[in-house]
Amino acid sequence: MNNTFIKETKALFKASDVVVQLIAVNVAVFAVYHLIHLFFFLFAADDHFLLMTWLAAPADLSALALRPWTVISYMFFHQDLLHLLFNMLWLFWFGKIFRVYFDKNLLFNVFILGGLAGVFFYIASYNLFPVFSAEKYFSTIIGGSASVLAVVLGVSCYAPHYKINLFFFGSIQLIYIAAAVVLLDLVSISMSDNTGGHIAHLGGAFFGYLFAINIQKRKDITAWFTRWYLGIQSLFRKKPKMKVHYKKPPANDWDYNKQKKDNQAEIDHILDKISKGGYDALTREEKEILFRQKNN
Repeated sequence: MNNTFIKETKALFKASDVVVQLIAVNVAVFAVYHLIHLFFFLFAADDHFLLMTWLAAPADLSALALRPWTVISYMFFHQDLLHLLFNMLWLFWFGKIFRVYFDKNLLFNVFILGGLAGVFFYIASYNLFPVFSAEKYFSTIIGGSASVLAVVLGVSCYAPHYKINLFFFGSIQLIYIAAAVVLLDLVSISMSDNTGGHIAHLGGAFFGYLFAINIQKRKDITAWFTRWYLGIQSLFRKKPKMKVHYKKPPANDWDYNKQKKDNQAEIDHILDKISKGGYDALTREEKEILFRQKNN
């Protein structure tokens, strides 16, 4: 693959809004999964264990202990096209509204932490309630629905009277959409084959609600997560190399005055260059000289 194409793709991804970035990651995982699945299909091989097992979050605690990363990977993994399409449309619509009120970091935080809340509700329910005692050993969960619903409830509870136009329904406030989604998931727990999924949805929705009521009190319950992942990022950033400059001290007053005059001339040249072309017009060496002058 062309190296320029990869660089341009990375640059485009970094320049995109966080909503587009999250959608892009979900679509990319879906595409890679199905390309690998196609390979196994053509050679009549079983890929279920290789792919599904290592991306889906299991309800069984012993299985989860062997694959702890699945509490993150599950929320970016969709097996069915309609499942992916539905979640990404909701993320696009409500993510854009969310961004009207909050910055990209908060949306990312709510998406990830909402997904974690969803998988926690799912695992806890399957290990606490007797009805799931047998099913928990082979039950897994995939999809970003819990994360998306955290975003939906987060903005809906923060700006409940914000209106959007729905086909057949006309203009409707966000809070009614959020209430309908939560109610639908509640009644679907005992009626649907996707019981674990609906429980996870409620976990994500609950986190979105907690985020909204706390942010209204000027308390960000996701701040710790921001500090955590920024700390992780800093571990992988290349630290700039320190340069040590040695200057020979002037031998006498004449040398000292000459050196001072030369330094001042150099500084005047740099300042003149800034006035004409701005700070970015300076070379790296000129910036270092100016920086040392400011700290002298």
